Amino acid sequence: MNSSAQPVTNNTPLCYSINSPPFRFQPSIASAYFSIIFGTLGLASNLIAFIVLLKSFRRTHSRSRSSFLIFLGGLVITDFMGLLVTSAIVIPFHVTHFNWRHLDPDCHFCSFMGMSMVFYGLCPLLLSAAMALERFIGINRPFARSTSTPKSRTVSMVMMVWFTAGCIALLPVTGVGSYHIQMPGSWCFLNISSEGNDLIFSLLFSLVGLVCIAMSFLLNTVSVVTLIKVCCGQDRTQRRRDHEIEMMVQLILIMVIASICWCPLLVFIAKTVLSGGPLQVRYLLLWLRFATWNQILDPWVYILFRRAVLKRMYPRLDWSRGSIMTLYPSLGNTVRRFTRSSIGSALSSDGIVETGKTNAAQTSALKAPPPSQ
Repeated sequence: MNSSAQPVTNNTPLCYSINSPPFRFQPSIASAYFSIIFGTLGLASNLIAFIVLLKSFRRTHSRSRSSFLIFLGGLVITDFMGLLVTSAIVIPFHVTHFNWRHLDPDCHFCSFMGMSMVFYGLCPLLLSAAMALERFIGINRPFARSTSTPKSRTVSMVMMVWFTAGCIALLPVTGVGSYHIQMPGSWCFLNISSEGNDLIFSLLFSLVGLVCIAMSFLLNTVSVVTLIKVCCGQDRTQRRRDHEIEMMVQLILIMVIASICWCPLLVFIAKTVLSGGPLQVRYLLLWLRFATWNQILDPWVYILFRRAVLKRMYPRLDWSRGSIMTLYPSLGNTVRRFTRSSIGSALSSDGIVETGKTNAAQTSALKAPPPSQ
């Protein structure tokens, strides 16, 4: 795992001060086939998802659905560009085995890749949290949403996510943290160290990602409980929530994929810098590959888990809410018992308010108008 490092002098650029090429190649952890297959599969998946999203966006007339599709489009674009930038660097390295110090003596290329890794790594997690917040407001506080320009507001939120991730990625330029070449020499990333500003930057990257995952989990849980109360309650006159359910299913799957793929790497970084132990390169590369799966699996959530696709896969199954509850009466009874108390209290309070308003209206209507003079 040790590099055949050249003697480090005072003129050694910062990105080569810890690991200096050339490195000893170990096919067990560094393989051109892995990069080529994953890069091609991820780019193709995101391209297909973007085409499907674009067609769905043109057909939809729901404002909430349009906002959700804009978020998904931002996520697909981010994943596609992240795979494109990193694959354009990693694959040529595995093919040519170029020497970074000869190609990039001033660390500009390495810093660019390190910024790209941080930026495109944080963007999906920040976007997942923003999508969870948007769905939480849309489901739990529908009247708090702006009805005038929801699309422009959603675009602004996506741009804000990109801006936030970009500011974090640019922190090493200001002296907070640094980017270094990582073994086996095919990529650059933040310096995972327990010393100085590298500790601050490593913890910031890790904690921002973990907070986004925790925030997504909390908001999505509340939104799912609210949807269960609305869709499975005893009031049969409420409007259908098919699109809301479909969006929540997709959002939960995105959250689960992000948690499984990113939590090992984020926890590994935090544990390494807080413990002060040596960096385990093998585990770093392993968890990094786990994180790469996030950019590949995200687009398939929307490609496959749509009502239109599921109806084609199971055409004999009636996907209406009533038929599902009829097929599983025990589930319906359980959900009704679970939500009866909260819905009953809400309905009773609403009934009291409405009764008061009705009585007041009737009282005012019975009053005789004042005599005209």
